[in-house]
Amino acid sequence: MVGQRRLAALLGSLTALGPLGVDMYLPAFPAMAADLAATPDAVQRTLATFLLGMAAGQLVFGPLSDRYGRRAPLFIGLSLFSAASVGCALAGSAGVLAWLRLAQALGGCAGMVIARAVVRDVTDERGAVRMMATLMLVMGAAPILAPMAGGAVLAASGWRAIFWALAAYGLLALALIWFALPESLPPERRRRDGPAEVLAIYLRILRDRRFLAHALAGAGPMLGLFGYLVASPTVLMGLHGLDPVAYGIAFGSNAFGLILASQVIARLVRRVPPARLLVAALWCCAAAGLLVPVAAATSALWPLLASLFLYLSVMGAVLPVASALAMAPMGRNAGSASAVLGTLQFGGGAVVGIALGAFGAASPWPMAVLLGMAGTGGLLLHLALRR
Repeated sequence: MVGQRRLAALLGSLTALGPLGVDMYLPAFPAMAADLAATPDAVQRTLATFLLGMAAGQLVFGPLSDRYGRRAPLFIGLSLFSAASVGCALAGSAGVLAWLRLAQALGGCAGMVIARAVVRDVTDERGAVRMMATLMLVMGAAPILAPMAGGAVLAASGWRAIFWALAAYGLLALALIWFALPESLPPERRRRDGPAEVLAIYLRILRDRRFLAHALAGAGPMLGLFGYLVASPTVLMGLHGLDPVAYGIAFGSNAFGLILASQVIARLVRRVPPARLLVAALWCCAAAGLLVPVAAATSALWPLLASLFLYLSVMGAVLPVASALAMAPMGRNAGSASAVLGTLQFGGGAVVGIALGAFGAASPWPMAVLLGMAGTGGLLLHLALRR
């Protein structure tokens, strides 16, 4: 097995497929709407379909990785991601683009679900928290760089070039897996379940109160993150007048806060039990979420930016601990458990994307209220299920 740092960097590059697929094209929303003769809501739905694909695909790739090992499903997923990215670059309408984004997500989700399973294969509970935090450090560079890179590519070559760049990234990740990622699930530990057994495993995981307490502790606040991803281009650029470069800087600042918090929690877990850290982080997330509607009520840009920074920074403390604690007891079901974990997160994100599209983008209030509910919801769900 490769060294822990090298493995974390490699898995982080796979986990970054999701953030790159979401974040890199956000500054291009207005240009895409104009070029495709589509409404802003139609362009926004391409993000909702991507999140839906990320949720559904994980339910497939999780069991596949438990049955056939981690590498083979990765090859299939990354190949699909790259091919669909090429299709997105050539799309002639928002409707076609939405279907291609769905296919792109179905392939890209393999990197996210299998990366978590590999972490479970090679670490214990505390080691998993530290590696998850390192993953967030590596993948956190994607939200920092992606919107700024997307804005630069948009200015230089148009929005279609963004998807050509994503296709190239998928091929690069495919090459890295081929040459640098060893198989972490040996044949003797693989499952041989049919569809009925896979469904039974999923039901057993969903009945596990310990798993749900930790999974929903992360999935609840993640709803706020997805609400921010879906609504922030229109709220910050459309309502508050930020240009694509300024939006990329604001977006990157929030990602930097998330990275910083993840590294703090990785150090604290050496001295404080992970369960205690999670509860403290959830209380902070609830408080930060409630600040967002307060900031929105001022109708000013800087209070809104500050409250978003606080909420998204605390997410960096919640996610690695919640994910590690949810995955810790899963053993041979690591791939399936990782799939359920990801589906809860991205399925909620797809619902949020559709809901925010239905409310429209004439106000920051839908996004602000959602963040307040998501932050408090994660805390309340965790406390209720933990008992």
